[in-house]
Amino acid sequence: MSETQQKWATAYPELGTGPIPVEPCVSPAFFDAEMAKVFKKAWLKVARVEEIPNAGDFKVKKLSFAHTSVILIRGKDGAIRGFHNTCSHRGNKVVVETGDETFGSSKAAVVTCRFHGWVYDAKGDLVSVPEEEKFHACFHRGENGLAPVRTEVWAGFVFVNLDAEGKESLTDFLGGIGRHLGAYPYEKMPRAYAYNTVLNCNWKVAHDAFAEAYHVATIHAGSFPNVFTSGLQNVQLFGPHRTTAICLSMNAEAKPVAKLANAITGASLVTNRGASMLPPTVNPDRRPDFSFELSVLFPNLLLHVSEGIWFTHQFWPLAHNKTRWEGRYYLPAPKTNSEVWAQEFSQVLQRNAWLEDTATMEDTQDALESGAKTVMHLQDDEVLIRHGYHALEQFMTAAE
Repeated sequence: MSETQQKWATAYPELGTGPIPVEPCVSPAFFDAEMAKVFKKAWLKVARVEEIPNAGDFKVKKLSFAHTSVILIRGKDGAIRGFHNTCSHRGNKVVVETGDETFGSSKAAVVTCRFHGWVYDAKGDLVSVPEEEKFHACFHRGENGLAPVRTEVWAGFVFVNLDAEGKESLTDFLGGIGRHLGAYPYEKMPRAYAYNTVLNCNWKVAHDAFAEAYHVATIHAGSFPNVFTSGLQNVQLFGPHRTTAICLSMNAEAKPVAKLANAITGASLVTNRGASMLPPTVNPDRRPDFSFELSVLFPNLLLHVSEGIWFTHQFWPLAHNKTRWEGRYYLPAPKTNSEVWAQEFSQVLQRNAWLEDTATMEDTQDALESGAKTVMHLQDDEVLIRHGYHALEQFMTAAE
């Protein structure tokens, strides 16, 4: 096999070329270790700043793998802080959840436990206790605020880290990938289409299905016929994070309705993209066939940016064979009815493609759990998947 066919193995020999064990996707014991050493130690994206724009606005994000949920609340000082959703009195949830994500607002920038009315401000301090005089001398209000969760913001993304003893900042954790993607104008595309579902598969099985272009010609033959190339371009590795360019085949003719929608807004990936929004780090050689940048922020966030579009996939582990997938597709606010229609068409096309992706995942899990195969063989353009398992191993080993 030529060096051209093995260019990523040549560029990143430290990743090796051997098969990948199946065990990390099927073992309950591995899953438990992964939650303790990775998900409870790494920085995890849980919100966008636009979701909690005003003082007193809050979002509660459920983190089932850690048996907790996190209150993210914006204070009167503008800062967003995170706290465990656990009352200091008898452990009730302070904010009653209505699903995986719960939103609310308080003009006073406080949250109140419905059980006994304990009130906490946006800095987590306990500011009011009904019948406080009846508590014993060991109780001190100042010592019984909400349990804080380390919370930082990068490029408008809100991250938390459940490791209360951890010292690494979000900036240091992201390193080069933060610099690579940090200058993209995410805030200019506020219109979001969001999807989520629970899939009966390991989070890595779901993650890996989106982290390569090898499948496009087969799985997406209906949605994106002959649109994208399977080969990756400009692959870069940044510690546990990774990124690549996904490119167009340049000889595909869009279907009539898709062609019309693209002419109105360019809201679909199935068209040539510009570069006015791209920082110089993304598509640095300004390839004419560039479609979008596919980036993985370890451990569970895929972030894609393009001209006038950005979207994410996130995979939340629920069990060794169960995952919550969240997909979000962001576009500029439409100015005309024609733009509304074109965006709606484009996001439906994208949704259908995501449904094609998710349709493979549960079958993959079932087949892997049969034990018929103990390893997976990856080709050269599946380098992001290979790097993912390499980064996971390094992270788990470092935690020992």
